[in-house]
Amino acid sequence: MVTDYYSASAEFYELVAARHVRTSAGPLITALSGVDASHGPVVEIGAGTGRITAVIAGALPGVPIIAAEPSTPMRAMLTSRVFGDPDLRDRVTVVAEPAQRLRLPPRIGAVVIFGVVGHLTGAERRALWRELRERLPEGGPIVVELMGVGAARRIPPFRMLRETIGEQSYEWWTQADPVGGAVMRWRTSWKVFRDGELVRSTSDSYDWENLSLEQLAAEAGMSSSLVSAAGVPGAPEIGRLVR
Repeated sequence: MVTDYYSASAEFYELVAARHVRTSAGPLITALSGVDASHGPVVEIGAGTGRITAVIAGALPGVPIIAAEPSTPMRAMLTSRVFGDPDLRDRVTVVAEPAQRLRLPPRIGAVVIFGVVGHLTGAERRALWRELRERLPEGGPIVVELMGVGAARRIPPFRMLRETIGEQSYEWWTQADPVGGAVMRWRTSWKVFRDGELVRSTSDSYDWENLSLEQLAAEAGMSSSLVSAAGVPGAPEIGRLVR
């Protein structure tokens, strides 16, 4: 059984995604430069609500995209975004399979995996790398968001963001604890306030394995390069794996 990590808080995801795309779009576009558009579609694993899908489409005009998102409410927003944009509607195929069961075409030009690799077990990652490596051309990139925090450690509760919509404010809180090896258990909560009073809240948790780009490259049997390093507030760590 594949765990659904995002449905519980899917209604709030766009508040995070709007900021995420501002910091990751530039490095992603850089990482996709030089992709052989004739070799096959770009496969996006963990497409979320489609903001990164739109960045991929803008970086590679005319290239087909397979956008995989297993969470039903997230996929609903993804489908809505694709349907509402004539260019995306013509090029993006939305699929529901998780990374562990994703059916791939014989040839693909590039892969984008944001917010996913740390959820997978080592065996699941190695199986995925094998499938992707067989279908990518030489130099075809796998663009990976690492989301690492260095060594596994306790992170006390802190507020990640606060946004206002209408008469309500929304706060996203997170914390983490090490649970063994490089794995950390993240606990997040969303709190909705109106007139200073808590209206409602929702919480969820997930495990994430901290992995370096070098570790992923060794697993995949590929070379790697860092495109965007952590250090800029809110910026993800993004790397390229290539055959």
